[in-house]
Amino acid sequence: MSDPVKLSARAVAARKGGDKLTMIAAYDYPVARLVEAAGIDLILVGDSLGMTVLGYDSPVPVTLDEVIYHCRAVVRGAPNTHIVADMPFLTYHLDDAQALANAGRLLQEGGADAVKLEGGRGVISDRIRVLVSAGIPVMGHIGLTPQLGGTTGFGTQGEDLDSALALLADAEAVAVAGAYSMVVEAVPAELARVITARVPIPTIGIGAGPDCDGQTVVSTDLLGIESKLFLKFARRYAELGEQIESAFRAYVSETRSGAFPGPDLSPHLDPNVLAALERQLAADPKQP
Repeated sequence: MSDPVKLSARAVAARKGGDKLTMIAAYDYPVARLVEAAGIDLILVGDSLGMTVLGYDSPVPVTLDEVIYHCRAVVRGAPNTHIVADMPFLTYHLDDAQALANAGRLLQEGGADAVKLEGGRGVISDRIRVLVSAGIPVMGHIGLTPQLGGTTGFGTQGEDLDSALALLADAEAVAVAGAYSMVVEAVPAELARVITARVPIPTIGIGAGPDCDGQTVVSTDLLGIESKLFLKFARRYAELGEQIESAFRAYVSETRSGAFPGPDLSPHLDPNVLAALERQLAADPKQP
């Protein structure tokens, strides 16, 4: 079977209103390899790795170097998949020069095809415009923005008229700034449908109903692997956490009983070599 064709940012943008885009957050080589084999369109190396892989309580402690490290592993596992890297907390907020330098590192050192920024109007849309002008593809992210969860909360966003209008304005600002797509997170399905109809770029929903131009999930949620992050609107397609724990317990049991590794998994000396060794030891028992 031939390798899949990697989607460019322009190709992703062209999927607006067409075949639904699929994106999954993944953080390592083996999972990325399986994601690509399954034909998923995009991989997000998200700062959610703080909770799913590194054991943090939020994405805030995640550093740029950590995202680059995991991005390189994902690129090796999925070289023909469009890969987006999250810009971590406070790596793009200070000024344009900081945002450009850090986004450039994610592409040059991490191997990402694009970067993702959280936020809408004002500073963030201005940053998007600067990055796009420099030739860096940018995915936006509106609605629930986990990096700001400590101030905005982690619940559904845009549930009253004022906040719904504010989110629509955020979406329009991200699109006008030049983003080629945007994540819409934890937004009522009806509002996500309106946003999707109003902006000219694909919306990728997570907890935002079925009417976005695509969907994204976190790999540990989908696979049923426990972590400090579990999104209540995620669907578990497997319960691998239970299977993995069961496998570890079986390994412990068989090792302690002597059943593992067993004769079939143990290397053996050639009988002639063994016989010669035994003769040598018998002749000189002091030898080790």
